[in-house]
Amino acid sequence: MNGVPRIESVKPAAALPGGEVALIGSGFGARNHTRPQVQFGVSDAVVMLASENRLIASVPEGATGGAVRVKMGSIESSPFPIALGTQIADNLHPVGNPAVDSSGNIYVTFSGQRGQKVPVSLYKVTSNHVVKPYITDMMNPTGLAIDRDGYLFVSCRHEGTIHRVSPEGHAMQWIEGMGVATGLAFDKAGNLYVGDRSGTIFKIGPDREVFVFATLEPSLAAYHLAFSPAGDLFVCGPTTSSFERIHRITPAGEVSVFFRGLGRPQGLAFDRQGNLYVAASFGGRRGIVRLTPEAQPEFVLGGSNIVGMALLPTHRAMITTHSALFTLDWDVEGLPLNG
Repeated sequence: MNGVPRIESVKPAAALPGGEVALIGSGFGARNHTRPQVQFGVSDAVVMLASENRLIASVPEGATGGAVRVKMGSIESSPFPIALGTQIADNLHPVGNPAVDSSGNIYVTFSGQRGQKVPVSLYKVTSNHVVKPYITDMMNPTGLAIDRDGYLFVSCRHEGTIHRVSPEGHAMQWIEGMGVATGLAFDKAGNLYVGDRSGTIFKIGPDREVFVFATLEPSLAAYHLAFSPAGDLFVCGPTTSSFERIHRITPAGEVSVFFRGLGRPQGLAFDRQGNLYVAASFGGRRGIVRLTPEAQPEFVLGGSNIVGMALLPTHRAMITTHSALFTLDWDVEGLPLNG
């Protein structure tokens, strides 16, 4: 009205730098040789598409604050809230979810190429975001999970081993023979599930007795695992298909397809309400997709190269890309932490 731009909604309502969002409203059309500008905080964004009622913009690197504005020359819209992720560590190589312990420490891998020995295998990021080298002698660390006693478990896909790391940082090989070991997840009884990307989900009891829990189509990259609040195991893993599936496996080992239609799904996590969050592409956009318990999809966070996430009960998310770790204050309540 009166030529003043107005934002009515932002979709998705959360993003990382590099992610694309759509601004819906009015007064965005170019006039008097003036084109709309979009600002996230004080940072100018690249406008990918502009029309009278819709703008698509890419969140710039270094964007901070929790609001977006549209400017038309000297006139600007009222700020509209958006949740923006902040980078807290880089020069990493995660290939799945980070792990967070009960003290707020975050664990992230430097996985490396297959067979590559890297100087630091695992980093610990403290609750005040200090990055510390943590473990140095693991080959291709891949999946992370923390048990109820606070021990961190790490899969190593090159050797097919699982390592256990004490809260003091002492690592030991816990089990071997897990194939191309990738994703990890604990159930409520303390059993550890391991995704061997060649086609097997192993179940390992606290006494280290190993069972074949389920078999799936082999993955080209990795299996990613997460347990729902109801106790079902959800698994994804990229294959040759461009129309990927999320599998649900009951406690009895019965496999079904929960959802089909994502592009290269990777990290999985559940919220308190039983919604599943998946790092994937959907509808031509890359970021995080939320699937309701009835498998209804919604694109909820824009971002490129996302490989994993940890949803915390404090309404904070830790999100990994293929080289960095981000923190995000988000209107999503995660499940209680194990460790």
